[in-house]
Amino acid sequence: MTIADNRTRWLALYTLTLGSLMIVLDVTVVNVALPSIKEDLGFTDSSLAWVVNAYLLTYGGFLLLGGRLGDLYGHRRLFLAGIMLFTVASLVCGVSTTQGMLIGARTVQGLGGAVASAVSLSLMMTLFTEQGERAKAMGIFGFVASGGGTLGVVLGGVLTDAINWHWIFLVNFPIGILVVVLALRLLPADAKAERQGRIDIAGAVTVTASLMIAVYAIVNGNKNGWTSAETLGLLGAALALMVAFLVIESRVGSPLVPLRLFKLRNVAVSNVTGIFWAATMFAFFFLSALYLQLVLGYSPLEVGLAFLPANIIMGAFSIGLSAKLVMRFGLRKPLGVGLTLAAIGLLLFARLPVDGNFVVDVLPSMILIGIGAGTAFNPLLLAAMGDVEPTEAGLASGLVNTSFMMGGALGLAVLASVAASRTDTLEAAGKSTAEALTGGYHVAFLIGAIFALTAAALGAGLLRPAEQPAEAAHGAPAAEPAS
Repeated sequence: MTIADNRTRWLALYTLTLGSLMIVLDVTVVNVALPSIKEDLGFTDSSLAWVVNAYLLTYGGFLLLGGRLGDLYGHRRLFLAGIMLFTVASLVCGVSTTQGMLIGARTVQGLGGAVASAVSLSLMMTLFTEQGERAKAMGIFGFVASGGGTLGVVLGGVLTDAINWHWIFLVNFPIGILVVVLALRLLPADAKAERQGRIDIAGAVTVTASLMIAVYAIVNGNKNGWTSAETLGLLGAALALMVAFLVIESRVGSPLVPLRLFKLRNVAVSNVTGIFWAATMFAFFFLSALYLQLVLGYSPLEVGLAFLPANIIMGAFSIGLSAKLVMRFGLRKPLGVGLTLAAIGLLLFARLPVDGNFVVDVLPSMILIGIGAGTAFNPLLLAAMGDVEPTEAGLASGLVNTSFMMGGALGLAVLASVAASRTDTLEAAGKSTAEALTGGYHVAFLIGAIFALTAAALGAGLLRPAEQPAEAAHGAPAAEPAS
């Protein structure tokens, strides 16, 4: 097997996306099954949150470290290790009979998912070096990463209703084994890199602890109160650890994250853009799902099916059209237009009525967001990964995944808090529950649209454009000038 083998390369890409899909699904598939898990294992409302939070903490905390370890010890090796860890942990989740067993296994799941996710993009960059093929491959990967969560809602509803909640985890076991077998056969062997220096232990500890504490503070912010001593103290501790991390990185000989990486304009801009973009997408997926479920009375399965039009459109643009747009117009225009369309879709959501009709009130927004997301995700990932050296591709992959994770978590927390506050105000003024909920979602969707417009302005205005995209459309790679 050689990388030049075109069929093998695309099969290897599908293997990477299957592994990525399995990990993305596990963020949302569990949400539908939480009531069943609570009843079966005797969770309280507060302890039940740890079924989700345990996964998010280790997943968000270990992305950067996982990416850097991939650069040092081999991207293929770390991908296999991450998938195997995730798969075994999924089996333990599926056979769990106690709260501690399930939460512990979810913690390990998050660690395995973080390591595998952190190196997936770098493996893709190794597989596809020609600009047009890389854009197409990134579109496929981006669609799975952005649209896979909705499939988790559908799958979670089907498995929980048809069998029981254990199978939302057990289904990962055969899929994980298949991914490992295919990866061993299809992914290129790791090159023998020159490993200079030692692992930056101090940097790894401080940044991982900072991210985990920040995720914990964010996911519990609405429950504990954003101005509570606990929330502010945790956020302060996370900030202090991040400052310590930056100081360490500026002084050690072999830093975990070389700070010069942020001098690459496209890397820096795409990661900041990604934070706002992730907040936008979380506003779309979670708040619109709440509207459909709590205001219109949809079942969890019906909610998942309602997102299918957006996902189909997103897939069509990500896999087919987005790569052609990038080759024709470069990175900035497709990114700016795509994010602007998503913003318009969210603005339309900000006028949803209490007695909304899916075709008239919901579907137009979903179409716009599907087109926008499908157009924008590809150039954003290409910008985040395009300028780094192969020896730092894992780190760049971990960095952009971390930006999406933190942006999504923070954006969701802020938007949910704003929506809840507005809902409380409307209920106090005598509005019905449905009217108050809808009014809260209106404000949150409006802020989500502002996030999307901010991301559009950053991406379209600050990304360094590719040279001569028209030439690339005829087969020549679009050259990027040096930063």
